[in-house]
Amino acid sequence: MSDWIEVGQLTDIPKLGARVVKTGKGDIAVFRTAEDKVFALADKCPHKGGQLSQGIVLGDKVACPLHDWKIELASGTAVAPDDGCAASYPVKMEGDSIMLSLTADQGCPNT
Repeated sequence: MSDWIEVGQLTDIPKLGARVVKTGKGDIAVFRTAEDKVFALADKCPHKGGQLSQGIVLGDKVACPLHDWKIELASGTAVAPDDGCAASYPVKMEGDSIMLSLTADQGCPNT
C-alpha cells in the first residue's frame, strides 16, 4: 500500500493560494507558491488556530488571517519573533498530480 495519496492537480490551486484536504488527521492546507512549489501544513495557526488556508501566501511563507503571523511553508515554523509551529506534511508532484503523505507527518510537539 502506498503512503502517498493524490489530492488534486496543480491547476486546482491558484498561484499564491491554498486548497483544504479533509483527512483523519484533520484539515490539511495544500499551498501553491508563485513558482509552483507545493507545500502542506495543518490548517491551524499555532497562535490562535486561524485557518492558514485563508491566509496570504508571501514567497515561501503564509500570513495567518487572524493576527498576521508568518509561517514558513517548508517547515511550519513561525517566523521570529513569533514562536510555534504547524504540522507539516510531505508533498511531491507526479506529473501534474499533487501527492500528499499522511504517514510521514513532520508534526511539532505543540500541535
